[in-house]
Amino acid sequence: MAGRETGSEPTPYRVIRSARRTRSVQARLVGGVAEIRIPAHFTQAQEREVVEEMLAKLAKKTRARRRDDASLRSRAESLNASVLEGRASIGSIRWVSNQRSRWGSCTVSTGDIRISDRLRQVPDYVLNAVIVHELTHTFIPNHSAEFYAWADRAPQAERARGYLEAYQRFGEPEARSEDAGG
Repeated sequence: MAGRETGSEPTPYRVIRSARRTRSVQARLVGGVAEIRIPAHFTQAQEREVVEEMLAKLAKKTRARRRDDASLRSRAESLNASVLEGRASIGSIRWVSNQRSRWGSCTVSTGDIRISDRLRQVPDYVLNAVIVHELTHTFIPNHSAEFYAWADRAPQAERARGYLEAYQRFGEPEARSEDAGG
C-alpha cells in the first residue's frame, strides 16, 4: 500500500491489476483506502498517471460530499432550533444515493438522518419540510397525530407535500424559482 498527497493529507491507496480489465479503470474508497483497479498490461508510467488522476477525483468527490453534508447539518440544526424548539437529537445527517423509494430516513436510536440525493435540486421549502419530518422522528418515532403536529410546523409543509407527490408521480420537475407559485 502506498500514499499520495492529495490536498492536505496523504491518501493511502492500493493498486489492483486485473487481467480481465482491458481499458477501464476504477477507484473507490474501502475503509479509508483508495482501491484503484487497472488493466494488468498497464506500464508503470500509465499506472502512475491513473493513480494521480483517480486520487484527485476521489479527493474532489470527498470534499464536495463533506461540504454538502456540512451544509445539510447546518440547515438541520437551524430548523431544529427555529421550528422544533431544539427537541430533535441529531446524530448525523447526510445525502445518500441509495434511496429510491423514500425522500429521507431516520434511525431513531442514533438520530442518524439520510436524505435522498434526488432532493438536491428541489426548492428550499421542500428540502426543509423533509428535514423537519426526519428530525421529528428523532423524538416521535411514529406517524401519529402528535408527530404531524410537529412535522407540519415546517414552513410551507403542505405545499412541500404537494410538490413531493407530483415529483413521485410525474418525475423530477423542471428547476423552478423559489418564489414561483406564492
